[in-house]
Amino acid sequence: DRRAAILGLRSFAKQWPASVASGGLRNLIRCLSKDLEDVDTTKNTLETLLMLFNPDESSPEASDDIALWLADEFTQRQENITVLLDLLESYDFYSRLYALQLISAISTARPERTQECVATSPVGVSRLVAVLDDKREAVRSEGLLLLVSLTRSSTELQKVVAYENAFDRIFGIIDAEGSLTHGGIPVQDCLSLLANLLRLNISNQNLFRESGWMKKLASLLSDVLKAHSSSEGVPQWARPQQVKNVWGLLAVIRLFLIRGSIGTQANQRSCWQNGLLVQVLEVAFHSLMDLNIKAEVVKGISFSRKPLTHVHLQALATAADLIRGNSQLQEAFAQLDVPSPNPQQPAIQVNGHTNVAAFSRDNVISALLEVALVTSSLQAFDVRLACCECIKAYMQGHTPIRLFFLRRAIEGHTSDEPEPDNILTILNQNGVSHSGDPYRLWIAAVLLFHLLHEDFEAKSTAMQVTEGDAESGEEVVTCIQALAGNLISAEQNQEDERVSIAYLTILCSWLYEDHDAVNDFLSEGSIIQSIVQFVSQNNQSRILASGLCAILLGTVYEFSTKDSPVPRDTIHQILTTRLGRERYIDQITRLREHPIIRNFEVLPQDLSSSPLGGLPEVYFDKTFVEFVKDNFSRMVRAIDRAPGLEVPVVANGIQKGISRELVDSLKAQVDDRSQSVQKLESDVLTLERKLGQEQADHRKAQDSAATELNRIRSVNEALQRHHEEDLQKMERESRNVQQDLKREHEIEIRQLQDDMQKLKTDSEASIDRLRERDEAEIKDLKSTIARLRAELEKSGREHVQDLQTAHEDYSMKSSDLESRLQRAEDKCVDADSRASRLQEEAEKKEAARKTVQVELDDLLMVLGDLEEKRSNDKKRLRALGEPTSDGEEDEDDAEETEEGDSGTAEDA
Repeated sequence: DRRAAILGLRSFAKQWPASVASGGLRNLIRCLSKDLEDVDTTKNTLETLLMLFNPDESSPEASDDIALWLADEFTQRQENITVLLDLLESYDFYSRLYALQLISAISTARPERTQECVATSPVGVSRLVAVLDDKREAVRSEGLLLLVSLTRSSTELQKVVAYENAFDRIFGIIDAEGSLTHGGIPVQDCLSLLANLLRLNISNQNLFRESGWMKKLASLLSDVLKAHSSSEGVPQWARPQQVKNVWGLLAVIRLFLIRGSIGTQANQRSCWQNGLLVQVLEVAFHSLMDLNIKAEVVKGISFSRKPLTHVHLQALATAADLIRGNSQLQEAFAQLDVPSPNPQQPAIQVNGHTNVAAFSRDNVISALLEVALVTSSLQAFDVRLACCECIKAYMQGHTPIRLFFLRRAIEGHTSDEPEPDNILTILNQNGVSHSGDPYRLWIAAVLLFHLLHEDFEAKSTAMQVTEGDAESGEEVVTCIQALAGNLISAEQNQEDERVSIAYLTILCSWLYEDHDAVNDFLSEGSIIQSIVQFVSQNNQSRILASGLCAILLGTVYEFSTKDSPVPRDTIHQILTTRLGRERYIDQITRLREHPIIRNFEVLPQDLSSSPLGGLPEVYFDKTFVEFVKDNFSRMVRAIDRAPGLEVPVVANGIQKGISRELVDSLKAQVDDRSQSVQKLESDVLTLERKLGQEQADHRKAQDSAATELNRIRSVNEALQRHHEEDLQKMERESRNVQQDLKREHEIEIRQLQDDMQKLKTDSEASIDRLRERDEAEIKDLKSTIARLRAELEKSGREHVQDLQTAHEDYSMKSSDLESRLQRAEDKCVDADSRASRLQEEAEKKEAARKTVQVELDDLLMVLGDLEEKRSNDKKRLRALGEPTSDGEEDEDDAEETEEGDSGTAEDA
């Protein structure tokens, strides 16, 4: 019954979608869950739901809102999408196919919500990727298209799909479908999915590179070249799709080479290591490829079902991206050889097949120059631009390569055999009309512009190029003058505006921030007059050339100097009087507001911009347009800068150009400083004379100090001598007294032996203290004399040092020298006072010595009193009748004599 009801709804779904959806949509979704194992019921339910998404156009209820409402009903509940993903587990053909188609319809209506539901499902992505392994082409193709739709904008889904081994499955489908050569639309869809997974996704790019798939890309391109080089060739019916496939693969390669991306350098190295650059160049220059594929620069990377015939151009653009900004690859790129653009033996058709002849090979740089500068066909314009871009990528950011390229061009230009693809030869040709192919000159100018732009060394090298032989009597003309002369000739002959723009592009960039180039330009005075005349004519048909001429005049004035062949004052007067400030600013403003400049980024810069029967609307290089926009305001204000104020320019670390007012003020300051130096020199002479006088006074002071020191030394020696004489005299007197006392008082000394021993000990200690004190005083006196001498010498050295400092600092006032001299004199006075104090201390020591002598005399008097008392005691003993022993007296006398001798020795 439920199946019959579903069939009934299916019969009305095409004609009455709104009625069926409003009444039975939720029940139909519920039936998918209930009848998941019933294949027939599931098939009918899915067909009904698909009919609701695609009703008949003649239906009265047909509307785009129905699809949105249906998609909302599915995506509002996660289990609704999960049911559809569960159907992919079934191997039934219709269950898988219809489930994929239904998810695709929901994703078309509500892409973001569908992506969220699929990503949220635990096994949703795995089941979708597993569909790629289905051998049935219809199911596999539907799953491929669904993955392309889901991964177009969801970064998270891109990562999850990539880590489900998607790359392996994609390349497996490509190989199974016949690779790029014989593969059909499934191969194109695989490349679309591959592009979605890699676009701006660093994680997936790293996974792709580290998994070794770069080699697979090179292998696919190699297979294409082998198929074309085989005896059978590529069938005619397969060529259109092959062109799409090759173009798609090249677009995928370019996704790895986004400018400024953090992984670009690593991707470039990987492409080079796997030979991808060589294969891309082979594709670009393979003469057997359809010539229509040399077409235009492809801006986006979207794939459509229309025939795409732009493989050669895409290959050249890919080659440019592969080497841009990578110095190692740029150097290696120049060593490669490619098939010659003009083979000597063309291919021959034999029995409907292409017979491959032996083609010659050229260096890649020579081949690119030949295509860009020698080919004159209008249909090859985009290929010429692509070759030009490739050469620009080869030179970008690599100064040695630019200088090498420029020197090779100069050598070829000055050689006896002219080269048709030499940019200097093309630009310096005089009297040659370029009306037939102005882009030959234009491309040569663009290449020279990129060689010279913001490179002062390259500008200096190019300035050495001259025209004419001075030995033969010809006028020698520099490269800048030759370009300016050709510009004037082109304007006078009203040649194509692109020719004048080509010359102006080089001159504006060359003269910018280069005083030497400006002076070279101004050495021919008539050039600036002619350019002013062109600007003042206000030709409405040549707005671009007139605006660039005004910028050139502003550049010349901005970076001219007072010493230029035409001084700044004269240039300013010409601009303000003959041209006028208003017209000058108006011409530059009109150039800036011109649609070709203003909308350059959005306008097509290729053959598609050509009007019917005319040349392409391509006038400027992208870098030059950025140069004009960046310096627009500066060029407008240049005419308002005073002639006396020169613009400083830093070239290779050297500043060029300064204000003349500043120079004059600096000269005045130099004169003032010179006068000050002369005055200071005279002051130095005066100070030197004063220094000599003070040195003489110092020597005199030193002599007087030495005399005084000798006097003090003699006084000290005299004091020492008198002191020794006094000591000897005291010793002699003491010895005589001791002998007399010993003879007279032998008995008394024997009785008072104990007292004498004590007195003797005290006397000896006192004498030792006196002796030590005297020696200490003498030692102190000597050290004082030595310190006085050292201080005197130090005072002399300090005085000399002060005088030397005064000589070095000659600019100080004489009062400082006088104060230092006074300080030296004070030190001398202080030395004298110290000497006086030392003499006084010596006198005090002498007085102390005399005091000690008095004390010794008192001691002798005490001894005399004791002897007298002893004598009286003996007399009283005799009077009392006490016997006295002569032996004792003799022994006592002996002991007294011995003690007296000992005391005398100790006294000595």
